[in-house]
Amino acid sequence: MSSEVAILPQPAANAEFEARLIDLVLNGVTSGHSRRSYKTGLTAFFTWIRISGSEPAFTKALVQQYRSALLADGLSSSTVNLRLSPIRKLAREMADNGLLDPAMASAIERVPGLEKRGNRVGNWLMKEQANDLLNAPDPNTLTGLRDRAILALLLGCGLRRAELLRIDIEDLQQREGRWVLPDMEGKGNRIRTVTVPAGVKTRIDAWLAAAGIEEDRLFRPVNRSGAIAGDEIRDEKAVWRLVMRYAAATELGKLAPHDLRRTCAKLCRKAGGDLEQIQLLLGHASIQTTERYLGTEQALAHAVNDAIGLDMT
Repeated sequence: MSSEVAILPQPAANAEFEARLIDLVLNGVTSGHSRRSYKTGLTAFFTWIRISGSEPAFTKALVQQYRSALLADGLSSSTVNLRLSPIRKLAREMADNGLLDPAMASAIERVPGLEKRGNRVGNWLMKEQANDLLNAPDPNTLTGLRDRAILALLLGCGLRRAELLRIDIEDLQQREGRWVLPDMEGKGNRIRTVTVPAGVKTRIDAWLAAAGIEEDRLFRPVNRSGAIAGDEIRDEKAVWRLVMRYAAATELGKLAPHDLRRTCAKLCRKAGGDLEQIQLLLGHASIQTTERYLGTEQALAHAVNDAIGLDMT
């Protein structure tokens, strides 16, 4: 086997060949988020090969050249690393399927990403801001009742978008005298039990009573006439748009559903929550992941450099 494989054959067959390579990678990935990210990354890689006129042999040199091009475009270290990840996965899958010499695949996997220095602050809400967002939807409309329940689960339970939309009414069960979502499958197929605070359950009950649904998916689309318009919400971006809309209405700026998950973790920690219990709630693979997620708590309201006493008059 040649150590070099042309990623792109004759131009007429490019689309079909690229699609086969993308499928080769995606078939080995279970997470919906990762599948979308890998597809976007590989499509960008193949497009760059065509536009740049680079030699299409799939080698370490080609991937290093691509990395340099990403850096020249001024992309952040996180974006560069995100673009390189599916290419490494492609090399592994091609080697495993006899399409690339294992030594070449190993060399491609050694192309380094960019080291991220410091801790990313991310975005989260203070308790008062979280309460403003929770109460932004109109409780006198069916859409508002649904959205109040959605925001309650995002902020009160730290759920991901995909997890939220997969909940069936039957999933809500009682364990040890409280409501939980047992055996929830999250990222990396990890199973966890999510505790549901009483206030969150109250909002869910209000939505269910108004919607008149008793089984299957918990959340449904609602049309402009205020009627249920389907059996489930299939598009995760609908949750994104919902959060953005209420964030704008409460002047909280640009917010994403994951910011509410981070807010849940931060508020749990500020309330004295045990780090291990927060890890279990969020479904992180390790306590180290949770520590990185929360970061060292920096006192922004009472910053250490506010009281150093320099004379600046």
